[in-house]
Amino acid sequence: MKIVLAPDSFKESMSATEAVAAMRAGVLEVIPDAECVGVPMADGGEGTVDAVVDALHGQHVEAEVFDPLGRPINARYGYIPLRQLAVIEMAAASGLELIPPDQRDVLRASTFGVGQLIRSALDRGAEELLIGLGGSATNDGGAGMLTALGASFVGADGTPLAPGGAALRHLDRIDVSGLDPRLEHIRIHVASDVTAPLLGSTGASAVFGPQKGATPADVEILESALTQLATVTSTTLGKTSPQRRGAGAAGGLGFALVEFLGAESKPGVDEVAETVGLERALRGAAWVFTGEGSVDAQTVMGKTPFGVAQTAGRTGARVVIFAGRVAPDASVLLEHGVERLVAITAEGTPIEQALREGAQSLTRATADFCRHIIG
Repeated sequence: MKIVLAPDSFKESMSATEAVAAMRAGVLEVIPDAECVGVPMADGGEGTVDAVVDALHGQHVEAEVFDPLGRPINARYGYIPLRQLAVIEMAAASGLELIPPDQRDVLRASTFGVGQLIRSALDRGAEELLIGLGGSATNDGGAGMLTALGASFVGADGTPLAPGGAALRHLDRIDVSGLDPRLEHIRIHVASDVTAPLLGSTGASAVFGPQKGATPADVEILESALTQLATVTSTTLGKTSPQRRGAGAAGGLGFALVEFLGAESKPGVDEVAETVGLERALRGAAWVFTGEGSVDAQTVMGKTPFGVAQTAGRTGARVVIFAGRVAPDASVLLEHGVERLVAITAEGTPIEQALREGAQSLTRATADFCRHIIG
């Protein structure tokens, strides 16, 4: 019997790779001759680098970059030499969690560090990039990233603008002649669950700005700045699509990657699934076990277990989702190709204990379900 093990990480308890190991132990305890195929998964957010590196036997690379406020830090990305593929989480360089709450400044936070990671990957020989968008501290429309890659954002007085989204209100022209020429020959895939456009009441500034510390006045400044960015981009490139779904991801980084660098954008879990070859792994499988820390009705909005279930639906594999917490409204997943939802932690278990014992609980729950399979 072939069983594919394709979980996401169980946040604060175990990585996706550790979850695969825990599931494998449970399966082999009950079905010793089972063919277990591990495919660590992610949805483009935290854990994407680790999942892809582990699934494709890659390596981790460290690079010195600037954090959102321009301070030097070491950031990590993944590299798969056999495919010349680099995997980058933008939050590693420009993430909200890098800045203490009392120091956050969304008006001047920059994605410059993301551009530095891309340049490092190019130096390493990458011909393909997978960039996960999520957890950003920034709202600069990707201007910082493009600046690190050689573009210039210039004000009416002819001087380069200061870093950050607010400065873009004064943008007069964008000079792309200095962009790294290697970017013309590289494929960029963007993994993001955010469908927000760049501008408007459902856009980057209005929806996500407050989550990064923006006041109502700050949101107005940032909306004006990104509007100016879209206007000058249209003049520079002869086209622009600020209302495209996902353009507002990571404070507009999604906009810059697609418009200036020709990136292809897909829902995060679909992009990761394609990168790690999930559908290929599912061929001939009787079951696929997936999961993450918590599942509820929102899981159908593009979270990893839902994406795995959708892929499995094309191969005939039966789907089981394991989770530390299964909310009552998660039953909607049973209408989308999921056969069983399994809570690995007993009701009422203290959260600290549940996190500490996550791997053991997942092994036990997997073994119990396998007894049901053969029983």
